[in-house]
Amino acid sequence: MSAVLEFADVTVRRGRTTLLEEVSWSVDDDERWVVLGPNGAGKTSLLQVAAAQIHPTAGVVGILDEVLGTVDVFELRPRIGLTSAAIADRIPRDELVRDVVVSASYGVVGRWRESYDELDHDRAAGLLAEVGAEHLAMRTFGTLSEGERKRVQIARALMTDPELLLLDEPAAGLDLGGREDLVSTLSSLAMDPDSPATVLVSHHVEEIPPGFTHALMLRQGRVVAQGPLDRVVTEEALSETFGMPLSLTVADGRYAARRRPARRVL
Repeated sequence: MSAVLEFADVTVRRGRTTLLEEVSWSVDDDERWVVLGPNGAGKTSLLQVAAAQIHPTAGVVGILDEVLGTVDVFELRPRIGLTSAAIADRIPRDELVRDVVVSASYGVVGRWRESYDELDHDRAAGLLAEVGAEHLAMRTFGTLSEGERKRVQIARALMTDPELLLLDEPAAGLDLGGREDLVSTLSSLAMDPDSPATVLVSHHVEEIPPGFTHALMLRQGRVVAQGPLDRVVTEEALSETFGMPLSLTVADGRYAARRRPARRVL
């Protein structure tokens, strides 16, 4: 095992606002992490640093054996698969799904004059099949449902055979059926030993796919708890993270949380 991500006392500030404060964290190449926390906890900022999209204000970040700030990020970023709402918004709605996926080979959004060989197209087709979206290849991105778009974005993120996969709230905006389909897809990827180290950001424990191994909990930019999933995702840690008393149930490898009812005073 070797670390693909290493944060040492990482702080991110924007003006007078601290988004992350002294976060130390390490992800090994065979681990699948979920990052949990309420809105404003710093989850997206954490992922942006991990994706080499922004630099920390203080601290040291190691990504894939490179130190952020001493490496050309344009050479580093193609080694990282990333899905986010910001990337989805940039995808042309009239782009064919097969082109949405294959264009990741050049790190571009939207086909232009670049050319691809048969191996590129075969890999794109195989990845679409892997996420259950092969039947969408000739559809345009704008005609897809939200759940279908999420699957296509995951296939695109895997196109370059990344060493690190980062998923920023992939289930956001999905209905119950779409969420469950996506969780099943992500669970299959997590259990594949050939899949890259993965970090998934979410607000909800219900979105943790079976096969994920570790959890990091954030509140107001600081780490509440981190470590193996079964030790970290507890009622106590969840309650502290989300600032309210929560009860937690686990069944068939899936988590569910709800607010703990107030005790009646007789």
